[in-house]
Amino acid sequence: MRSRVGRTAGLVVLAAALAAFATATPARASSVTQWNLNATNALIVTAAQPPPVSMLHLAMVHGAVYDAVNAIDGGYEGYLLTSRLATPFDSQDAAAATAAYRVLVNIVPAQQLVLGAQYAVSLAMIPDGSQKTRGIAVGEAAAAAMIAARTADGRFGPFRFSIGAVPGAWRPVLPGFVNDPNAWIKDVKPFLIESSSQFRTKGPHELTSPQYAREFNEVKSIGSAASTTRTAGQTNASRYWAEHPPRTWARIVRAMDVEHGLSTADSARLYAQIYLTGADAAITVWDDKAHWSFWRPITAIREADTDGNAATAADPNWLPLIPNPPYPDHPSGHLGVSGSHVETLRDFFGTDKLAWSDTNTAGLTRSYTRLSDALQEIVDLRVWSGLHFRAADEQAAHITEQIAKWRKHHYFRPAR
Repeated sequence: MRSRVGRTAGLVVLAAALAAFATATPARASSVTQWNLNATNALIVTAAQPPPVSMLHLAMVHGAVYDAVNAIDGGYEGYLLTSRLATPFDSQDAAAATAAYRVLVNIVPAQQLVLGAQYAVSLAMIPDGSQKTRGIAVGEAAAAAMIAARTADGRFGPFRFSIGAVPGAWRPVLPGFVNDPNAWIKDVKPFLIESSSQFRTKGPHELTSPQYAREFNEVKSIGSAASTTRTAGQTNASRYWAEHPPRTWARIVRAMDVEHGLSTADSARLYAQIYLTGADAAITVWDDKAHWSFWRPITAIREADTDGNAATAADPNWLPLIPNPPYPDHPSGHLGVSGSHVETLRDFFGTDKLAWSDTNTAGLTRSYTRLSDALQEIVDLRVWSGLHFRAADEQAAHITEQIAKWRKHHYFRPAR
């Protein structure tokens, strides 16, 4: 009886996975594209991983997928797998699905039943034979290499941000007064760059400087929940991008992937570049946050009578438009994610002129004609949201430029 119940439950999960696949998969999507959707659902929706944590794990998934597909295609240098492990005729889709599935089960083992059903659907769409069998074997090898490389890599360590009491020092704030339980991100071994402090920022402005006063007064006015200077359009943009950034960008990239008709190999390379760059941006940003440990605007504005700057004035009741996350201001985590996507998409497609329109899970829509327009708006809107001083956004965007340049010169080069 017990085994019959188990088989029935498995069939129900498989049927649900088949239905989800049929309704959620974009036309002409490769296995890479489908497993990006599966991964974001598993990590972000079901496991509720916050943006920087999900970026690390999406980098693991798509780094392995890239290695699996590239070991068959052979067009570029591998990431962890440095030699071709199969013939050019073997199944890239089987390799991609297997690599993604194995890494995801390693990250979120509690979801094995659902992920297993999705994997079964992926394999069922590939004709049986030696090409499929060899593709699966390559995917297994790529997943094993990634899991080994990220074992004891610093994830889930004990570090928490220091809490200060002096002017300028970060302390937990409304709404939860929480010290980031994922502050350990700063200690994770980078995927591409040499160290988490390799691209240290210049840091926030001195509290007594005119630059600080200018940024203080900007966010105090336009970032207030009760602002009279923020427009309705700026409010809508702030609320649209307040959604989980990796989830937003994953939708956008999948749509671009399908629109441009990318091959399985090109899709694998695009997602790997995005997430490996983004993971290192998250690691760098969190290391920089720990280094500067700078207070959020909500603290700065409420306690401005302590900052020694005659050009700032305190408002003890000030609140931001968007609630604060539980970590220091400088630099911006959102810009680490968004800048990584923008820089990688620009490099991959060779142009800034990429147009798209997207509607988020709250039903808000934004449209853009250039990547740079989106990035500049995100720099602005994190100020409009009341979450950051402008320097935190601009310097985070600069971090992603540097990491993307490093990636371009050291990884994903055409095979000789």
